[in-house]
Amino acid sequence: MRRLVLAVATFALLAGCGYSDTEVPAAVTPEPAKVTPAPPCDDTGDPTRSYAPAGVTNGPTIAEIRERGFLRAGVSADSYLLGSRNPFTGQIEGFDIDMVNAIAAAIFGTAQGHVQLRVISAADRIPLLQSSELDIVARNMTINCSRWKDIAFSAEYFRSGQKVLVAQDSGIRSVADLSGKRVCAPSGTTSLDNIQQIAPDAIPVTAGNHTGCLLKFQNGEADAITGDDTVLAGLAAQDPYAEVLTGEALTDEPYGIGVNEDDVDLVQLINGVLEDMRADGSWQASYKKWLQPSLKAPATQPQPVYGR
Repeated sequence: MRRLVLAVATFALLAGCGYSDTEVPAAVTPEPAKVTPAPPCDDTGDPTRSYAPAGVTNGPTIAEIRERGFLRAGVSADSYLLGSRNPFTGQIEGFDIDMVNAIAAAIFGTAQGHVQLRVISAADRIPLLQSSELDIVARNMTINCSRWKDIAFSAEYFRSGQKVLVAQDSGIRSVADLSGKRVCAPSGTTSLDNIQQIAPDAIPVTAGNHTGCLLKFQNGEADAITGDDTVLAGLAAQDPYAEVLTGEALTDEPYGIGVNEDDVDLVQLINGVLEDMRADGSWQASYKKWLQPSLKAPATQPQPVYGR
């Protein structure tokens, strides 16, 4: 009995030190992720309607940001062209980051030294705004009326559209071909809901972000990735065997800067910044630098809709 106890204790000690053999479990097919439908909208107006600029420069929210000394912005670090980390400089850069810097410059006179970027997932966007851990979110966030129930938005600053990325030799040529195929999108987005309206037999797969979806796609765990054309263009640039299906976008995705619903003065300032970027051409310059080379199409800044 003593020998048996000693043997068991020795085995436990070795296991704790990492020397035990690891039994490889049998392969298990994961269950498809469950998609929760978005709540119905009761806003019959245009969801891109925002608060008109009112020349606000020192409202309560703006004063608090100035006193703190920096603007807290939630962004992506893996959405190539929109917000991604430059491997050579270590800096996060892209079209969305240009929006953040313009807002910070309007508050402090310069963005240099006055921006704190926080890398967040798509699912983090609304909760972190609601808890006031962030001042703004500039992370390719679509404006819709159900989200207006939780947060506020700036005027639309870019019009994207949902498309699908597939392997070049997949034989998938349209959304209709996705029936029975595994389609990946980040959790917390509406992309899978939109796909299943057109291809209800598509199998939803989720990941923390689009980079996670790309890994699943390259590992054979997903047959396609869906998301905004801006994001998919960045993924295709990282995978020479992938392509974005051509044709019209499945949806219109109006991007807005997310803000806590109580911070109306900050929304008004942001909308003034967007108006200034239209007037001085800086919006157009940012688009031409970041997005036009991959999207291969010109674009103009969306016209704002006010009256909220």
